Amino acid sequence: MAVPIRTTVAALCAGLMATLFTTVPAQAGQREHVWAVSEAAHAPRARISLDDTTGKLSLSVSRDGRTVLEPSPVGIVTEQADLSQGLRFLHRKDRQVNERYRTTSGKRLDRKVRMQETRLSFAGADGARVDLVVRASADGVAYRYVLPAGHGDVLGEASAFNLPADAGAWLSTYRVDNEGQFAQYTAATAPTGAYSEQALFSTPGGYALLAESDLTGSYSGAQLAHTQGTGSYRIQLADQRVHTDGALATTWRAMVTGDLATVTRSTFTDDLAPSAKVADRSWIKPGTVLWTWLAGGKEAGQSLAAQKAYVDYAAERGWPYEAVDAGWYYKPGEWDITDPDWQTNSWMPELVEYARAKGVGIVVWIHQRDLDTPEERAQWLPTLERWGVKGVKIDFMNSEAQSMLQWYDIILPETAAHHLMVDFHGSTIPKGIQRTWPQVMTLEGVGGEEKRTNTAAHLTTLPFTRNVIGSMDFTPGAFQRVGLRPNSDAAEVGLTVAYESGLQMFAGTPASYDERPLARAYFDQVPAAWDDTRLLAGAPGQEAVVARRSGNRWFIGGVYAGAARTAEVPVNLGPGRWLVQTIQDGAEGLVQDSRVLRNGDTLSADIVANGGFAALACPWRPGVTTCYR
Repeated sequence: MAVPIRTTVAALCAGLMATLFTTVPAQAGQREHVWAVSEAAHAPRARISLDDTTGKLSLSVSRDGRTVLEPSPVGIVTEQADLSQGLRFLHRKDRQVNERYRTTSGKRLDRKVRMQETRLSFAGADGARVDLVVRASADGVAYRYVLPAGHGDVLGEASAFNLPADAGAWLSTYRVDNEGQFAQYTAATAPTGAYSEQALFSTPGGYALLAESDLTGSYSGAQLAHTQGTGSYRIQLADQRVHTDGALATTWRAMVTGDLATVTRSTFTDDLAPSAKVADRSWIKPGTVLWTWLAGGKEAGQSLAAQKAYVDYAAERGWPYEAVDAGWYYKPGEWDITDPDWQTNSWMPELVEYARAKGVGIVVWIHQRDLDTPEERAQWLPTLERWGVKGVKIDFMNSEAQSMLQWYDIILPETAAHHLMVDFHGSTIPKGIQRTWPQVMTLEGVGGEEKRTNTAAHLTTLPFTRNVIGSMDFTPGAFQRVGLRPNSDAAEVGLTVAYESGLQMFAGTPASYDERPLARAYFDQVPAAWDDTRLLAGAPGQEAVVARRSGNRWFIGGVYAGAARTAEVPVNLGPGRWLVQTIQDGAEGLVQDSRVLRNGDTLSADIVANGGFAALACPWRPGVTTCYR
């Protein structure tokens, strides 16, 4: 009887997996145990090794036999035990993680997860226990420590990432608000110091982006400590002592890896995070936002008349939200919150009702210090919900210490309970939070449009670093900031697509949009949630061309650093012919061009120095002359 091909392939795959997940037995003279974890033959392969002499663990990552991560120390130290050495192997357990989930925002709404998980259990010299849980998928490797109750507070990790010394490195100096600029080095030549964990490296086995996932108040945030001359980047926790009560599963130490297109498209850090804790998500609606801070500053925030004018403009354009930033609950020199009649005296309910009648939702800024006690949250959150406010932009957390992460653990369910979407500023970066708490539409954690020192190289690095981790509130579109931003007008249009954000805040003034009707018309089309994302061309620090699909239309954003050039971008959007309408910089301002291209053709675009372009593509057939609706 003939054996079906499908059965044969399945048997071969099962045999391959059995080979990959076999523990190398200890033999005479052998001084280590070795375990390998991989999801498929050509996927990243994690190799965990226990030195039987020292009892130290290390982990390395390769792809198709080529190094991604060199053997790197693994271990954790608690009050009760040093679990970074003196370990002996107890047992292992394997399972496959298969999940499907849907997000409310992000680079791809529908997600499919397939990971291989290996759990290795060890005992320390004094009998203390620790489990090392390792997961591997097609686009990443991650591990975490699991400790039983009674281990005491965590004093630190031995965890480090050892990269090849000559690996290309794109690093951001660590700041508590995660707003440092990215600069390029090699792994060894980067100056001694602390760096954000969202660090990108180019290795013989592909690109590798370091990250975290499932970071909560049970643990502490991390930064990378580096000494110049080595390729080692050590995990340094924000707290010298992480307080624990009972069993503990630490954050995932993650590495997104593959070619640049794979890294850019990856949802690995979301995939590692717990499932959504919000059952009814019908009220969570991503969208574009007219943001008034760079357009009018605090003075606009103190004026009901000014805010109504912004609402009128958003309604005219069909933009679904308007954001009222700092100033709306200020009195000159003091906080309105000190006034017992502040809720009665506020003009916000009038603005919300005015906006609602015009089909515009209101998002309001609020300082974290006004939400840091139960009494303040009980005062603010129900009131904002009663007024009809759609979302809150919470600012100035400026910490990844355990105490602040515990505050996040409180504010997240409370904002969900009051049907308030959230934009965190002065914050941590997403780290899986958007899967677990889908009302979190975006987070800052980036050197964004407000900065006066950004470089074009920084702008072209963000799609491969910070924005890989999750939604990024860069606030593009500030055309009025000529001389304060490093890019061209066409590049500024392109940023609205190159950078993903569930609430995409347009930072320009109405006058600046009216002076650029092509940009304004493009903004009218841009959605804030996507069905798919593809990298069409890219090199960190040099260029990034990202295509995002909504329905049957592809939006394309290209940003460049360096001299003027003619860009040649492959149109890999799907079979058939495509009508592609581009916006580029011209001698007299923005210009538009339309052409019909077959899939696989090259799109040429004239790029000015530190410039870019935007495009909208839709399926072409006879009679189709525009992709705009």
